[in-house]
Amino acid sequence: MRAPEERFESKLHEGRSAAVLGIALGVSFSVCFLTGLWSHFAQHPPSWFDFPARPAGLYRVTQGLHVVTGTASVPLLLAKLWVVFPHFVKLPPVRSVAHAIERLALLPLVGGSLFLLGTGVANVARWYPFPFYFPTGHYWAAWLTMGGLVAHIGAKLSITADALRRVPADPTLVRATPTDRRAFLGGVAAASGAVVLATAGGTVAPLGDLSVLAQREPGVGPQGLPINQTAAAAGVVDRARDRGWRLVVDGAVDQPLDLTLADLRALPQREAVLPIACVEGWSASARWRGVPVRDLLALAGAAPGAEVVVRSLEEAGRYGSSELNGGQAADADTLLALELGGEPLHIDHGYPARLIGPNRPGVLQTKWVTRLEVR
Repeated sequence: MRAPEERFESKLHEGRSAAVLGIALGVSFSVCFLTGLWSHFAQHPPSWFDFPARPAGLYRVTQGLHVVTGTASVPLLLAKLWVVFPHFVKLPPVRSVAHAIERLALLPLVGGSLFLLGTGVANVARWYPFPFYFPTGHYWAAWLTMGGLVAHIGAKLSITADALRRVPADPTLVRATPTDRRAFLGGVAAASGAVVLATAGGTVAPLGDLSVLAQREPGVGPQGLPINQTAAAAGVVDRARDRGWRLVVDGAVDQPLDLTLADLRALPQREAVLPIACVEGWSASARWRGVPVRDLLALAGAAPGAEVVVRSLEEAGRYGSSELNGGQAADADTLLALELGGEPLHIDHGYPARLIGPNRPGVLQTKWVTRLEVR
């Protein structure tokens, strides 16, 4: 009777194919982790870090790269697991204490990888069948997975280096012919490229026609801009259309303000072309016009470098407010926008007024603003 690992007859179950796929996964996971950490800091900045307002389109690039590398990792991970699967069933399952530790390190690596990619794809599709808050679960799982990856690299570094040599010291690491290996790895690369092309059009506009699986199409939506949440879903339609709407600027100011929409329109306006960059990976640029937040703060007598809490008519949910650090509030292009593309804001884009600023996640570009609380 053959041992379990001997039942896998393909010679592609070998060290060299595993090494190449492992390197590709290590690169894609590292980029995905770092850009995801950047997104986390943008939304939940630690006390020692002020998220910068410039470059204006940086978050658009990093979050697009995060989703692209995560998507590309799906075929890479499936191929890597297929190549190394015989090792999972090899007997005996544990040969030494060191081997037991190596096996245990695979639990956070393999389990975490499947969890991250599975929930990440679900998030891009805005499908949440799981009972936990996605950003929190994704964040902590990423740390566990990367810890497992570092441990795995340490355990397999010498084997990987040997497998990539022209003539490995261990001949069992190379079983497939170069032609078969190139065909297999080329197919995996093509699969990764295909899923990237099928989804990247939400960020890279020229790929829009190819991206049949993109969550959003740039240019499609009210006033030519996609939306994630409507005013009706936020429960703010009546209050946003109320003629008695006011913008209040208060807190640490010398002169609190209580402004009507007409008052805001009478103030000096500024125009800026800025992107909406959603955490799900899609982004689109638009021309915005409104009152710079720093002008409103100056009018109210706020101290230089003051921070601001921007509050929305949307009282329920996690994104009824956002914060501007001193640098963001002082940036000339951080606007309380009243117009989009030369027209008054559509209600689903935040009418009567919304926050728009450079280098910010879309969830922090607060819509239906009613108050600026200065701290």
